[in-house]
Amino acid sequence: MFTLSTNARHLRLAAALACGGVLLSACGGNDDPSPLKTLDGAAPLVVAHRGASGYLPEETYEAYVKAIELGADFVEPDLVSTKDGVLIARHDPNLAYSTDVASHPEFAARQKTTSVDGEVQTGWFASDFTLAEIKTLGGISTDAERPQQYNGVYKIVTFQELVDLVKAKSASTGRTIGVYPETKNPTYHRDLGLPLEDKLIAIINAAGWNSKTAPIFVQSFEPSSLKYMRGQGLNARLVQLVDGDDYDFKNGTVDNPDASIYSRPFDWAKAGDTRKFTAMLTPAGLAEVKTYADGIGPWKPYIVPVKGSYDANGNMIDVNGDGKKNLNDASTQTPTTLIADAHKAGLTVHAYTFRNEQRRLAYDYKGDPQAEYLQVFRLGIDGVFSDFADTAIAARAAYLKETGR
Repeated sequence: MFTLSTNARHLRLAAALACGGVLLSACGGNDDPSPLKTLDGAAPLVVAHRGASGYLPEETYEAYVKAIELGADFVEPDLVSTKDGVLIARHDPNLAYSTDVASHPEFAARQKTTSVDGEVQTGWFASDFTLAEIKTLGGISTDAERPQQYNGVYKIVTFQELVDLVKAKSASTGRTIGVYPETKNPTYHRDLGLPLEDKLIAIINAAGWNSKTAPIFVQSFEPSSLKYMRGQGLNARLVQLVDGDDYDFKNGTVDNPDASIYSRPFDWAKAGDTRKFTAMLTPAGLAEVKTYADGIGPWKPYIVPVKGSYDANGNMIDVNGDGKKNLNDASTQTPTTLIADAHKAGLTVHAYTFRNEQRRLAYDYKGDPQAEYLQVFRLGIDGVFSDFADTAIAARAAYLKETGR
């Protein structure tokens, strides 16, 4: 792929200079580096999940600028619609989750309770605001452990503004930077009379990106959204996201109860299709995905399962002794064959979401987020979504060095 092949060459050149100008594996005399296990043999991509969301309020202009400065290959926006039909970068239609809308008295009367993909929510919803009104809001950090001093300072960005940004940064830096938009809650938006897909296609066409070699991937959790866009002539690479409800630490699997809205795509649920996301990960399911998409974007425990330890009474043990029981008390298990299975079906694998916080790392990574990246890189993953692109890039450099690049 465009960016990573360049990065890989730079890394190999640096290694050559360190070894007196000869391309050797770790200066050890091997000029035939180990082949990478990615589908196309290129180095894995680093996708800045919602921008540099580990450092700045997510999906703001400044968060995307910082992600690019950190070296991300792609920046990822979730797309929702304003009342006047403009695509903006927000993870949720409910603005209460990631903006300071609650502190704006002029919008107090717009608070309401409604259903989003079967989940009843109370808040302020983007579809009730014009773009001009949304531009008066500020983004806020959605994680209490992350910097809070920027809350309300940075504004919400439109998808067109993000496209313009990556084009300008690609020109000024000399490296190709891509975008990785998601159609967020597409059935919900369609039912509101604010469908996302045609507007997204129009922006992609105007950017000159309607091809499989363009610096863009388009993702969605709902197969019907991807199928519709393909049917409307979108030739850019499409990615089927694969969700799950929660970790099942007792069984070392992904928990997907029937009642959970995260267990199946909402378009399937609305149509009465009782299959779950896991149906997409079987050989038959992957073959079906291949008929309309170019890759899958699975939640990472589908690749590396995690399992907790339990006492005789069936209680999960607080392994790290911090008084909490969470992912940091669970240990990784034998990886699944998902990456190999997807590659066999001709699909790339871009997993989500990699983060630095200790509570979000399995116990046996010993607090080192790079250990998690290295594990999936060695398994042949094609790309990772990261809140901390700089950490992911450092881990990728270490991985490429160990393969002789």
